[in-house]
Amino acid sequence: MGARKKIKADAMKEARKSVAFAKLNNCPTSPRKMRIVADMIRGVQVEKALFMLKHSSKEASNRLETLLLSALNNWQQKNEGARIEDAELFVKEISVDSARMLKRIQPAPQGRAHRVRKRSNHVTIVVDAKNAQEVVEEVNESNS
Repeated sequence: MGARKKIKADAMKEARKSVAFAKLNNCPTSPRKMRIVADMIRGVQVEKALFMLKHSSKEASNRLETLLLSALNNWQQKNEGARIEDAELFVKEISVDSARMLKRIQPAPQGRAHRVRKRSNHVTIVVDAKNAQEVVEEVNESNS
């Protein structure tokens, strides 16, 4: 590996330390319904997002709440010794992509049939700290 590539790779690795993500694959909810809830928490602080998801009446909010808690746990694993409250975590990115579609047949009048598409989705959530540099420096100081 060349010097420039190594420097860039090290910089990217350092930047990824403060970022944690979680994925939910093949969730049996339509992407359209999931995007409504995802748009609600995009860019919001984690504590506020958890509160919004817990008190939302949408069925997709339960799955997103579990996914957000998983992303928080992943962040804690990456930044041992750092506290979530001090880091001011927020939902940096959340994307909802369509997944496989189950195709079923619904009987219709006069011997016809309609196709029913049961949609599912993939959700990726990225959590980051607002003061990421300070958190990384604190962890490095406490370890040395």
